[in-house]
Amino acid sequence: MEKREIDLTVSCYGKVKGVKYDVVILPWGATEPHNLHLPYLTDCILPHDIAVDAAALALQNSGVRCMVMPPVPFGAHNPGQRELPFCIHTRYSTQQAILEDIVASLYAQGMRKLIILSGHGGNNFKGMIRDLAFVYPDFLIIAADWFSIVPPKDYFEAVVDDHAGESETSVMMHYHPELVNLAEAGDGESQPFAIPSLNEKVGWAPRHWDKATVDSGVGNPKKASAEKGERYMKPVVEKLAKLFTEVGLGSLY
Repeated sequence: MEKREIDLTVSCYGKVKGVKYDVVILPWGATEPHNLHLPYLTDCILPHDIAVDAAALALQNSGVRCMVMPPVPFGAHNPGQRELPFCIHTRYSTQQAILEDIVASLYAQGMRKLIILSGHGGNNFKGMIRDLAFVYPDFLIIAADWFSIVPPKDYFEAVVDDHAGESETSVMMHYHPELVNLAEAGDGESQPFAIPSLNEKVGWAPRHWDKATVDSGVGNPKKASAEKGERYMKPVVEKLAKLFTEVGLGSLY
């Protein structure tokens, strides 16, 4: 199996022409600071690379053929994030318009199954998928967050580990150690809400990043390692490969 058969970022028309694909995988990230040490495109790079690994495993184990699309680099952000240099905030209505155009294109090409793999906590596709289900009743769309598939508590030490912390840094060190400048990382100190019930998840409000963070990170990344990232990725990739396989071989009901 050539990587070019499943990864559109390195593929060409000659490799995909005439090939039947069972599922399309759409990584969806964001463009935002990740503490002082991770790339702005961390939320794009990771879901893409994770999806490629899972697609390769699905093909190897079951013959289900997925195509991993280039990641969408535009996500939704909090107040205080958009004001940081080069952080690009897009409204959910903008994301919906992008998704609608992608689905329309894939539908015209005969594709009928799409999995969105998000790498950004601010993304939320449920409402968009519900709306599209009425427009394309025979087009299956599924959304997943790679960071929510396997609980991180058994793999990492940090108690607070939300954004550019130990887990995300470890996974990036596993995939792209050349892009991680751990010596430059801030401590990821964060300020909780002054309303206790919000911290207890009784209710929800957006965090104001300029008040909640110091270096744009939430969680100390200093104990991150490529080994931790690799260990964590194994069950994540396996579960995603199982999802890709089940979607490729089956139907929703």
